Amino acid sequence: MIRLTDIYKIYSDGDSEIRALDGISLHVEKGEFVAIVGSSGSGKSTCMNIIGCLDVPTSGTYQLDGIDVSTMHEKELAHVRNQRLGFVFQQYNLIPKLNVIENVELPLLYRGVPSAERRKMALEALDRVGIADRAKKLPTQLSGGQQQRVSIARALAGQPPVILADEPTGALDSKTGREVLEFMKQLHREGNTIVLITHDNSIAEEIPRVVRIHDGIITSDTRKEAEA
Repeated sequence: MIRLTDIYKIYSDGDSEIRALDGISLHVEKGEFVAIVGSSGSGKSTCMNIIGCLDVPTSGTYQLDGIDVSTMHEKELAHVRNQRLGFVFQQYNLIPKLNVIENVELPLLYRGVPSAERRKMALEALDRVGIADRAKKLPTQLSGGQQQRVSIARALAGQPPVILADEPTGALDSKTGREVLEFMKQLHREGNTIVLITHDNSIAEEIPRVVRIHDGIITSDTRKEAEA
């Protein structure tokens, strides 16, 4: 599903260079739930940006769902993001003037899905996250946990091959964060492929596969035994 091979991301800073990613290789199979863990400056955000087709590597190859995206231009990357990736952000990134269902519909609108079908897909996604009864509410009328569920519904609505979650519990209190994490674990059990970016080891401990990054290099890649 995700195949990063010998990926470098190098930034020039005058006479020196910064290797945000220093030759990493990472393969994620369909249906896996992977945490990419690292402190600030470790390279995890750069890795996320490349996996999410928000940036391209300096060198190396990246195949997403069988498509080489590592040399694509911005318009092509935008199309891939819309068709093949669902994003869940730390700060939700909901549009305040749109109600819940309109926020969930937005990526489908950009995809050109007809209105009636778009509404049906959005309602199904909201029902899946247990918040269909809030469809007409504005984001400001929801709690933080409810807003994150809307963000998850938006990611799910187009049934993308990969869900990419960037610190999805980072803006939540511990109880609500736990609820969101448990919901994402349920999505994984239902067969979704999820890559979660975090600096929090307590979150990483809950996830079946943990990839740790330090100074742009993968330092460990561990899998837990499946629960009985």
